[in-house]
Amino acid sequence: MLPQTTPLSQQSSQHCHPNYSLDNVTYTKLIQHSTKTGSLVHAKLAHAHMVKTCFKPCLFLLNNLLNMYCKRGELDSACNLFDKMLKRNVISYNSLISGYTQVGLFDKAMGVFNEARMAGLKLDKFTYAGALCVCGQTCDIELGKLVHGLIVLSGSSSDVVLTNSLMDMYSKCGRLDHARILFENSDNLDDVSWNSLISSYARIGANEETLRTLVKMHQCGFSLNTYTLGSALKACCKIFDNSELFGKLLHGYTVKLGLDLDVVVGTALLDMYAKTGDLGDAIQIFKVMPYRNVVMYNAMIAGFLQIDTFSYEHANEVFNLLSQMQRLGVKPSTFTFSIILRACKSVEAFEYGKQVHTQVCKYNLQGDEFIGSGLIDFYSSLGLFEDALKCFNLTPRLDIVSWTSMVAGYIQNGETESAFDLFYKLLASGKKPDEFIISSMLGACANLAAARSGEQIQGYAVKAGVGKFTIVQNSQICMYAKSGDIDSANLTFTETENPDVVSWSVMICSKAQHGCAREALELFELMKNCGIAPNHITFLGVLTACSHGGLVEEGLRYFEIMKNGYGMTTNVQHCACAVDLLGRAGRLVDAENFIFNSGFEDNPVMWRALLSACRVYKDTVAAKRVAEKLINLEPQAAASYVLLYNIYNDAGIELPAKKIRELMTDRGVKKEPGLSWIEVGNKVHSFVSGDQSHQMIQLIYARLEEMLGKIKKIGCMITSGPEIKDRKVVHYHSEKLAVTFGIISLPQSAPVRVMKNLRVCSDCHTTMKLFSEVEKREIILRDPIRFHHFRDGACSCRDYW
Repeated sequence: MLPQTTPLSQQSSQHCHPNYSLDNVTYTKLIQHSTKTGSLVHAKLAHAHMVKTCFKPCLFLLNNLLNMYCKRGELDSACNLFDKMLKRNVISYNSLISGYTQVGLFDKAMGVFNEARMAGLKLDKFTYAGALCVCGQTCDIELGKLVHGLIVLSGSSSDVVLTNSLMDMYSKCGRLDHARILFENSDNLDDVSWNSLISSYARIGANEETLRTLVKMHQCGFSLNTYTLGSALKACCKIFDNSELFGKLLHGYTVKLGLDLDVVVGTALLDMYAKTGDLGDAIQIFKVMPYRNVVMYNAMIAGFLQIDTFSYEHANEVFNLLSQMQRLGVKPSTFTFSIILRACKSVEAFEYGKQVHTQVCKYNLQGDEFIGSGLIDFYSSLGLFEDALKCFNLTPRLDIVSWTSMVAGYIQNGETESAFDLFYKLLASGKKPDEFIISSMLGACANLAAARSGEQIQGYAVKAGVGKFTIVQNSQICMYAKSGDIDSANLTFTETENPDVVSWSVMICSKAQHGCAREALELFELMKNCGIAPNHITFLGVLTACSHGGLVEEGLRYFEIMKNGYGMTTNVQHCACAVDLLGRAGRLVDAENFIFNSGFEDNPVMWRALLSACRVYKDTVAAKRVAEKLINLEPQAAASYVLLYNIYNDAGIELPAKKIRELMTDRGVKKEPGLSWIEVGNKVHSFVSGDQSHQMIQLIYARLEEMLGKIKKIGCMITSGPEIKDRKVVHYHSEKLAVTFGIISLPQSAPVRVMKNLRVCSDCHTTMKLFSEVEKREIILRDPIRFHHFRDGACSCRDYW
């Protein structure tokens, strides 16, 4: 801080020691040297000496002192000095404007700008440039236009410095069209002008225009510097026509200019190759660089994380890079630790992650919100909620990313109620949720099939101004689809202004799950006509649609198109769909051979798909063989035992069915209890088989018996082999209780939507068809695999599930 003294002009001469004073030139050199070296202490000593000796500094010296305080961020001292200056010129005002802008005090900077105008000074290009910088930082386009008008009135609009400042302001305010007009109408452009336009195009992702402008700059005879090349190489990180060729040409040009070993250009080259999938070239660039700073190490580490099949081997490379940079004395940044934590999360390297946490504490970075979010995400991914919550509570400045990480962690681990509680705390804190946390909350509503809660979140998203974000609308489509409301999902999709590949894929998968196979395939063809390239998820939706819709030949054709037409590698889910397709056609031998040739013969998902086909075609011999394979792969998975039991049970073969039950008991395999739930009003009601806990349970049982009586009266009989002995148990399965409660509680026109954690049994499936007929109601039942829409005595699955 500036020493607190009386103004220089008012000090009594009797306390002065003029013999010890230096002259203006000497003091100025001392202050300029302190400014250059960043030595604030030396500058303050020189200032104190001036005060002590009652020296009367000239305006030039005072401006140098003011500039030093502003550059060092000592704005209180600078303001104090400025106020005591008996004379000021435009340089004085420029220094203070720059100082306030540097520390983000934009209102005060514009206040000083207005004071300079009121003082009647002739403002120079640096004054106007400072004001334009404030407008660009605050994205205040209207104020920027006013300053532009003042520049025109002052006759300085042709100055190249102001042209560049105006271009920068307009581009930062999102008006690149204005910046382009200024550029094209200026007769006085320099390297900075071209660089400003190129960096502006790169900033908004106009990659092809970035490179076109670079070519024009070169053709006009301007030399390309490190920052120009950095912006251009950043543009080449994105995939578009000839982007790879442009990147290699720029690499060659940097070598010709001798800039390939420059740390800025080298980092940009490394980043480009890593992001375009050429990790080998990225590593070679990293190895030949003579000087590596933290930014280059970060780019190399991030490059490994670009790999789709990130493995333990890649994680070890990342960990070695961190060790190497520390051995060489390169201090890791917050970004370094955040991407290292991502690597630990990807391979579940818990012990190494704890070591990284220790280093975060060592560097005193645990209070950083960016690091805090990474730690929360890391611990949440491992299901360590207590550790994640500790990191959350210990982060002093919680930003929206920290809140989002904690909420997402709860949701990913099924702690939905905790996620909702935390979301409500976020709202109570006064912070504004962003599109990412809204998307996560809609995902939670989708998992619960809580459409009413989802509608409330959607309403809040609209109110908060994020309802039109594509990520939010994609989650909204998923929420409605998983809640059984495919019509609302479809409406959201049609209202999405810029549907991306995720939007199309979510809608195709939703149609598939609801049994709308033809509509899903039509959407896929429309997606291709719109120029959107499908991904693995898209094809999974297409194959699922064919599987659930019984479109066997179409499904097998799309499977080949995926491999040969798009060159994609099929995963276990795609192959399981192919097994289901073959099984649906009764080609059980072909399905089994396909499994052995798929490369996933040790994955239980494949065999479970075949076992389901064995159930449909009542092939007990093949079922026994497939089930034995499944049980060997997953000896503690109840689903395989239960499915084989049901196959024997449906076929009326009691002894093997009984042995399966005994085997489960001997091995301690417990069947997950069936749970069904339904949302009525703003509350989710859950039921288990034979439930007695619901407050309306007597009324539910009475109405259920009444509906079962209606079925008997019309002569409909439900049979399911030996299970008839437990008819009372079957009658009171959880889905029957939930559907009955929905019929009691919902108006006649409303569909009854029930969710279930296990696959529906044959008896309940038949009963639901009959209930839909005798009650004239639409019943929608979601199991872990698909939706069943029961209308007029029929199901959308056509009895294959």
